[in-house]
This record gives sequence, structure tokens and C-alpha cells, in this order.
Amino acid sequence: MSQITARLPDALVDSLDSAASQLRRTRAEVVRQAIEYYLEDFEDINQAIQVLRDPADPVLDWDAVKNELLG
Repeated sequence: MSQITARLPDALVDSLDSAASQLRRTRAEVVRQAIEYYLEDFEDINQAIQVLRDPADPVLDWDAVKNELLG
């Protein structure tokens, strides 16, 4: 496992310490989990952007879809 160092504003460290205390976890555990969640969301968002940029994916007209679904 690698170790990294990051500089954080004091207010953020205070919030981190508070969260770690409430969760009964270490700072490192909270930071690790937060980064994991962030990267999972990042991957999902990145995949969604790629789908939206796909020129082969048709653009649907909202009114036509609404009428088709709701009749």
C-alpha cells in the first residue's frame, strides 16, 4: 500500500476529524473511503459523458417521447 501526503485547509481537517470520531474510524480510513466513493462517481460520470457524446446515439425529441409513453 502506498502512502501519500496532502495539504488540507484547517476547516476541512476539523470536519475530517469530526467525521472520523463519529464513525469511530481513523482519518486515513475516512479519506480512503471518501476517495473510493469519489472515484466510483467519477467513473460513472465519465461513462455517462462518453455515452452522451456518442454520435451514433440518437437524440430524442422530448414531446415525441412523452406522447409515445403517455399517449
